[in-house]
Amino acid sequence: MREYQRHTSTILKALGIALSLSACQTKTTTETTSTSPSTASVPAQMDTVPPKMIWVEGGSFSMGSSEADFWDAHPVHPVTVDGFWIDEHEVTNAEFAAFVAATGYRTVAEIAPDPKDFPNVPVESLVAGSAVFTPPAEAVSLENPLQWWTYMAGADWRHPQGPTTTINGRPNDPVVQVCYEDAAAYAQWAGKRLPTEAEWEYAARAGKESQPYYWGTALKPGGKWVANIFQGAFPEGNTSEDGYTTLAPVKSFSPNARGLYDMEGNVWEWCHDFYRPDYYAQSPAKNPQGPEDSLDPDEPGAVKRVQRGGSFLCSDAYCIRYKAGSRGKGEVKSASNNLGFRCVKDKS
Repeated sequence: MREYQRHTSTILKALGIALSLSACQTKTTTETTSTSPSTASVPAQMDTVPPKMIWVEGGSFSMGSSEADFWDAHPVHPVTVDGFWIDEHEVTNAEFAAFVAATGYRTVAEIAPDPKDFPNVPVESLVAGSAVFTPPAEAVSLENPLQWWTYMAGADWRHPQGPTTTINGRPNDPVVQVCYEDAAAYAQWAGKRLPTEAEWEYAARAGKESQPYYWGTALKPGGKWVANIFQGAFPEGNTSEDGYTTLAPVKSFSPNARGLYDMEGNVWEWCHDFYRPDYYAQSPAKNPQGPEDSLDPDEPGAVKRVQRGGSFLCSDAYCIRYKAGSRGKGEVKSASNNLGFRCVKDKS
């Protein structure tokens, strides 16, 4: 159960980028239609879920998890946070398109990797792209995530599953294929910031503690799915019982007690904090901001930030990190088609 968000640079290095743009263009989905970068922006008038922020009154809670699987969320410890505003829902394609239109910003996935970062990879193979979930046709061992993650040339926020896919007609899907740097750039432009993981968990718990899920004690309250996660045999057998095979438009499920949507499942969400698995043992009790630097024992050379909430790929049979108090992590320049964000803002 120790699976986390698989980050792009890991996939690049593991595969040696044995890809070319022409090879990747053969990977398409049946849910989307072909497009080109010049036509992929989402007009603002198509946005039917406008941005809204919710005020979260400050207070105290028990942060972390005592579950053995969530070893990096130990120990559970008391935390107090000041009040803050938080986005009602994940940042959408329409909202991100407005940012790009206003600034001309290019995401990291739209820029070819720097050869200095990949000295053992042929320069001709260093093409712009990102990580895409590509489920195998049959059951596979769960020991090697590279069996269902592919570095796909041409994958970016406009083309979340590859160059022949599009976000046209999907203005209210959460924007994906954004790395930490992209999310932070958007937040600065919007006059906001990314949440600390303490703020994120406090908002997600919504006053409820000592329960396995942010929404309560049952996986399916009343026999109904209440979040967009993976049902069936992972990674090849998604039954889509919750109504969605991949992304769900924001606000597709009921909000929590604070009026916040999709605090679990749908897409992983970037947080401000650097990632260290040992941080909770020395975390300050008041407004923790995360450690001063990053350290992941599994990949000590990678700079990582915390991700929270899990995604549509979280499965009770494999990755269960949509559960209350659990943590994710991601390399700061990596993105994927199940990774997005929301923003917060201090009281003015």
